[in-house]
Amino acid sequence: MKDKIICVIGLGYIGLPTAALLANKGYSVIGVDLNHKIVETINKGLIHIVEPDLDLFVKKALEKNKLKAFTRARKSDVYIICVPTPLHEKHKFPKPNINYIIEAVKNIAPIIKAGDYIILESTSPVGTTNKIKNILNKLKVDTKQLNIAYCPERVLPGKVMTELVQNDRIVGGIDNSSTKNISNFYREFVTGNVYETDAKTAEMCKLVENSSRDVNIALANELSIICDEENINVWNLIELANKHPRVNILQPGPGVGGHCIAVDPWFIITKNFKNSQLIKKAREINLDKTNWVIKKIKSLHNNFYDKNKFNPRIVCLGLAFKANIDDLRESPALKIANFLKASGYNIVAVEPNIDAYKSIKLIDISEICIEKDLVVILVKHSEFISKKVINRLKKSNTVDFCGLLN
Repeated sequence: MKDKIICVIGLGYIGLPTAALLANKGYSVIGVDLNHKIVETINKGLIHIVEPDLDLFVKKALEKNKLKAFTRARKSDVYIICVPTPLHEKHKFPKPNINYIIEAVKNIAPIIKAGDYIILESTSPVGTTNKIKNILNKLKVDTKQLNIAYCPERVLPGKVMTELVQNDRIVGGIDNSSTKNISNFYREFVTGNVYETDAKTAEMCKLVENSSRDVNIALANELSIICDEENINVWNLIELANKHPRVNILQPGPGVGGHCIAVDPWFIITKNFKNSQLIKKAREINLDKTNWVIKKIKSLHNNFYDKNKFNPRIVCLGLAFKANIDDLRESPALKIANFLKASGYNIVAVEPNIDAYKSIKLIDISEICIEKDLVVILVKHSEFISKKVINRLKKSNTVDFCGLLN
């Protein structure tokens, strides 16, 4: 397979690491993205996202002449689709939008040849992989001569370059031949196990994995609200409960963010509304937790004003959807900061993983004024976890929504 050309479509948080990894494994890789700036950045040996070691992989790939980025797909042997699958927001319950996948398939249709591999890695509603086959059939492409399968990514931001190789993978093809051939392709560079199934099962598996975590986090977030009313330290409570050999409660926070856990459950809910009541309720709880945090901050702001007779600056520690990344997608911290800003509050933020944000002024953590600022901890970035910083925060007017001070 090393003599085959691989085309990775979509050079975002999954596509670019995948392209860079495969290029460093000896494959000739064509990266495709519609964004001209992203293409130019990559072709200079630079990266446009924060991910440990990714810059080294991209630089080495270009030095070896194994990776080149373009705005349109080029004729290849393996096509890996890693485009976004956002949600249609203008619905009572958000519906998945697979338009980017459809466009990617239409764009490669004229250059596909017999024997090619078409792999979908984008998180997708059940049935999307078979939809790829149907689209190609309508475009007069003989899919009987193709290998088409779904193989969802299972990586953690901040550890992508390691987990792309070490984590187990699931491959579900539209037929047995596709499953077998594409599984063998992944076995060439994945050290974890590669499990074979059908396309619909693989698609559902990805959605279930993240829905499971969403449900667990919903329990933690619900507990945090109950414990706030009962004046109980929720992080101590969860630590003690997890001493039970069969209990593993996750950590509460200001909500749930990112393009996986905050999004994937809707792919199940919208297609199976009647039978997904627990999954839907977990989504509602985690969305409501963000609103609860906003109300809590407003109340703390009012208490500060009543006590000190002036309006404090609200300093949000963290804007990303989780610790130690620059990804703002579906971030509850960002939603909180933006909502308070739009409501007229004086909002600044400490976000060490981005240089600037359009509507919120970024400051260094050393610029916090202990006496005059109300500090809200929304993300547990490593830059905040030091004795010096924590001791300073404990002396200020600080409220902790993610257990940093615990």
